[in-house]
Amino acid sequence: MSTEDQIAPLSPKTSPATPTITPFTQRKESNSSSEDNRQDSWELVEDLQGLTENIQKPEKLEGLLLKKRKWPMKGWHKRYFLLERGILTYAKTGTDLKKGRLRGRIDVGLSVMAMKKKSMCIDLDTEDSIYHLKAKTRDLFEQWVTQLRHHRTFRQNEITMEPPELLLQSDPTTNRRVFTLLIQSHCITHTLSHSLPDSPTDASRMQEEFCRLAGTGEYEYTHACYTVSGIFILKSICYWPKSTKPIMTQIFSTDQEVLVGSRPLRQQVSSESRGSIPESLSEFFDAKEYLLSGSSSENEASDDDSYVSDVSDSTSVEFCRNENGVAKEILSNGNNCAVMRRDRLPSTRMNESVNLWSILRSNIGKDLSKVAMPVQLNEPLNTLQRLCEEVEYCHLLDTAANTHDPHMRMVYIAAFAVSAYACSFTRAGGKPFNPILGETYECLRQDKGFRFIAEQVSHHPPVSACHCESKNYTFWQDVRWKNKFWGKSMEIVPMGVTHLELFGDRYEWSKVTSCIHNILSGQRWIEHYGEIHAKQAFNFIYVCICVCLSRSGALNANEVEGMVTDSNGRVIHSLFGKWNEALYLGKPPSATCIWRANPMPEDHEQYYGFTQFAIELNELEEGLKALLPLTDTRFRPDQRLLEEGDIAGAEEQKERIEVLQRERRRVLQENNMTHSPRFFKRAEDDSWVSNGTYWDLRKDPGFSKLEIPVLW
Repeated sequence: MSTEDQIAPLSPKTSPATPTITPFTQRKESNSSSEDNRQDSWELVEDLQGLTENIQKPEKLEGLLLKKRKWPMKGWHKRYFLLERGILTYAKTGTDLKKGRLRGRIDVGLSVMAMKKKSMCIDLDTEDSIYHLKAKTRDLFEQWVTQLRHHRTFRQNEITMEPPELLLQSDPTTNRRVFTLLIQSHCITHTLSHSLPDSPTDASRMQEEFCRLAGTGEYEYTHACYTVSGIFILKSICYWPKSTKPIMTQIFSTDQEVLVGSRPLRQQVSSESRGSIPESLSEFFDAKEYLLSGSSSENEASDDDSYVSDVSDSTSVEFCRNENGVAKEILSNGNNCAVMRRDRLPSTRMNESVNLWSILRSNIGKDLSKVAMPVQLNEPLNTLQRLCEEVEYCHLLDTAANTHDPHMRMVYIAAFAVSAYACSFTRAGGKPFNPILGETYECLRQDKGFRFIAEQVSHHPPVSACHCESKNYTFWQDVRWKNKFWGKSMEIVPMGVTHLELFGDRYEWSKVTSCIHNILSGQRWIEHYGEIHAKQAFNFIYVCICVCLSRSGALNANEVEGMVTDSNGRVIHSLFGKWNEALYLGKPPSATCIWRANPMPEDHEQYYGFTQFAIELNELEEGLKALLPLTDTRFRPDQRLLEEGDIAGAEEQKERIEVLQRERRRVLQENNMTHSPRFFKRAEDDSWVSNGTYWDLRKDPGFSKLEIPVLW
């Protein structure tokens, strides 16, 4: 998206009589090719740019549109929509709408809106859900786009002009978005780093700008602050024209947390002058990182009550700690495992301000595999290690392998498939590092009875392959992702099939779509939705696990339902539970727990929300260094520095590593060569499988005696 397409900053001096939100239709392209590209790309509809009392009340619009569903059945379905005063409601039919049988309600003014002209699609991201709409004809599409623009601007102006005491009567989620819009519409805001100043030039420039505006006598301001060892540290400055003093006084006199940027700031009204402004100011800063290389929303979840709380079990995980605080697992046979593993990371997560919207605003609806992102958004693990996290509950596969009843075996396989999502519940705040092409990772766990290897086999598109084996099973998959940002949420759609072999029996299943909400502000949270279809290749025994659509905090949040059927579709076993807690076999209250998530470590919120298993994945024991290839993720310096809390060092190393990767790619292209993975090969079905050489080479002659590419 070009510079002229970017969203203009909100200014307190602009008061357009009509909405200025259609820059896309006002440009003339130089040739038909540019026009085609523009028609086939997502266009972001801009927000209101100032207040006005002259926006005409928009006309009511209603009719049929197509709406994409994500659960329980994918595809486009007709829904009857009504757009009135900036609120979009819908029902299955017009009659249902008149009778109040609504399927959903969308505040268009508080949503991020994007459109794609070629496919006649309109997307609305409300933080809680993403709504994908589609018109059947070009005229209908243009009519809805025009009216949605007008209603959206009208609604945003209505919110900013409405007395704050009325707005505060709404629900907390709406409060958060309303207060953000109020502040953006009335104020100029600088949100500052929580750390002590490390950029005197930027601090002086920002202070000079603030003092200049304050000196004109036309602005008033407030600030939020805190103290460190008695030193006054400024967190934010917010200033506005005196003409808006009445509404701003009401806003800041309320006992509310106003979100500025991406952080909640407790505002303190102050009458101090420029003398009270410290020099501890630093601006937002951006860094570079490549995000993992997005489906639909349906707000029509089941109203059934949750029975998970009605069932209990005695499943537990036992740990003991030595005098150094290092945890060691107690095996089921009573023996202590040989390896003493750490129970926390070297450093807590460092809180850094990031202007994420400036990066993502021009990428609505696009695949984010090539979008530069700040390293502060990462967690100190990468995608290869995330794949290893999926086998944390491998004991379920051991149980399945030793279960002779084929239907009960599928029950444990289903539990294993669901357990792979448990670790994500506390991890919505960070993203894993993208592996470098040729990067590897091994995990040898004698206590769990498996050995695991993974390799990044492709860069564009990014493809990660892994292989895990034990005496009871072989598990492998190659995973590629499509990520799409919709304005407030990001959808992650995995592609590929997961494979499992138990003593000659083959099983396969697919993964579901994930969505991270509140990307830009507020508390991020993740949901998974779709269906996991697991099947046995030859015996026609099937299991269908439906990961239900549910909002965070809802009664049925994170619920899972499933069934094991025979070849005739007859239900043999029923399953229910929550993907972040437990899975049960049977019907409540007599159901049996077949899997329960391990307890979280103490203070896990401060350590990236990592589980105990995740904490152990990047640990580099002294005796392991000589055995690993230098391409192993544990040797990656940027990830190691982030784990140790050195963000600046991590960013510097990451940029250096990316330069090396680009240079290797350039050399390959100049010589008409392609990269060949070291430990994986392509199968006949175009998937990636292990070539069976890793562990043999590790043993003889050893990786230290082999020629290994320099990745970092």
